[in-house]
Amino acid sequence: MSSNGLKEAFFEALDRLDGSITAAACEVGVNRNTAYGWTRKAGIRGRGRGGAGPHPRRAEYEHLRAGGMPRRGASAHVGVNLRTAEDWDRGVKKHGTARSYPGGRRVDYNTGMTTLVEVPALPALEAVVDPRYLTLTDRETIADLRRSGASLRAIGRALGRPASTIKRELDARSEEGRYQPYAAQRAWAASRPRPKTPKLVTDVRLREYVQEKLSVRWSPEQISHTLIKEFPDDESMRVSPETIYQALYVQARGGLRREVAAALRTGRTRRKPHKHPDQRTSRFVDEMVMISERPPEIEDRAVPGHWEGDLIVGPGSASAIVTLVERTTRYVLLGHLPGGHTAEEVRDVLTALIGTLPEHLRGSLTWDQGTEMAAHKQFSIATGVPVFFCDPHSPWQRGSNENANGLLRQYFPKSTDLRPYGTEDLEHVAQELNGRPRKTLDWDTPAERLRDLLTTN
Repeated sequence: MSSNGLKEAFFEALDRLDGSITAAACEVGVNRNTAYGWTRKAGIRGRGRGGAGPHPRRAEYEHLRAGGMPRRGASAHVGVNLRTAEDWDRGVKKHGTARSYPGGRRVDYNTGMTTLVEVPALPALEAVVDPRYLTLTDRETIADLRRSGASLRAIGRALGRPASTIKRELDARSEEGRYQPYAAQRAWAASRPRPKTPKLVTDVRLREYVQEKLSVRWSPEQISHTLIKEFPDDESMRVSPETIYQALYVQARGGLRREVAAALRTGRTRRKPHKHPDQRTSRFVDEMVMISERPPEIEDRAVPGHWEGDLIVGPGSASAIVTLVERTTRYVLLGHLPGGHTAEEVRDVLTALIGTLPEHLRGSLTWDQGTEMAAHKQFSIATGVPVFFCDPHSPWQRGSNENANGLLRQYFPKSTDLRPYGTEDLEHVAQELNGRPRKTLDWDTPAERLRDLLTTN
């Protein structure tokens, strides 16, 4: 059949099949996209149920739910997905990639943005509610049957509801022993949850505290727990990490200035699932003492003075910074590599950093198999500190250092030329990191933990 013949057959089928473009395309054997193109050019809009009206069996589903059938059974009976049935019960409406929720919240899953829109309020007595709630008609029936002397069980059977539901309604909504259905309906409508203004919008003092800590790159979780420590008797100075994230990420909840979002470690203004970082591929092959031979007291962090190390490298490997993290206290030391990161340059910077520590904090160093540690034997001879090497493709074996390097990327994002940052700059960054409370330290700071070690030994 020619193209024109297919088109004519398609439009005949479209009329016969009540405007369903997909069904008509299937009948004549045309690609659905081609069929949609024909209808657009002809100025015709499909009349199938793909967005042009309610699901043909939704009324049947709602009748089954009103009759007491569970959601799973009702959705299976009418042939819809359980998630779709849940949306129907909750009053969720779909608009392309967006979903609108009762109360005015609209989420666009294509952009990740959430907005609050003004929704015309329905009169309390006429509000459309979920089938599991009593309606005004139900309450009128309860009042009529109650006046006629019907028992709780009889009223429940008439409404298809348990007698306990009727008893709770009468106990909660009766005034001076009289049940008035319209007053009960208004009282129920007034008691329903309503959107409330976010805490960081209404509480100026709390908002300013959160802004201040975000400006020095504290995480929402650090802020939340430190509030408890700093204001133990002030319940108003409490905010959950999620509330802070919501204020930063969700539109129309801008209790915090939007520019503060730049203080988040990811630098993102949208949430997205965590992804595993790329594993390092450059490895060092030489005579090494592997991490499997590391003494157990190092592994369980029981003894302080054992360090994990690595480099963060600038673009083109033209610049780098040495990072050391003490395993027990998470204290960070940073070393400046202005000219490169050859084995000799790294050896000299590590030797100087370790030389600033007291003897009892010079236990060991754990590193990956990068070629910058080719001079590890010379380093051990100069400092008396043994070096243990991780297994290939195992960055978690020096997890404290990996975490610290992630934190440092807040100060030195990837592709940043690290050469301009001198020793004083790195010292300032290290002081900020060591001054942050850490969850793993029960919200103490690394500086506090190291101070305790130095004053007790």
